[in-house]
Amino acid sequence: MIAKYWRKIGMLILIIACVFNVMSKLVNKLSLNSEMLSSAQYVYDQQQNEENNK
Repeated sequence: MIAKYWRKIGMLILIIACVFNVMSKLVNKLSLNSEMLSSAQYVYDQQQNEENNK
């Protein structure tokens, strides 16, 4: 019985795995705003360190 439907079962498992993969990446993704703020803070800190070392 399972030999008759192995391809459909495999495709179903593959689709479910892809959906879980995409959903986990969307949930764990940082927002663009917070990413830009942290980058700006890093650049500002680096500039302050360079000015203090002169």
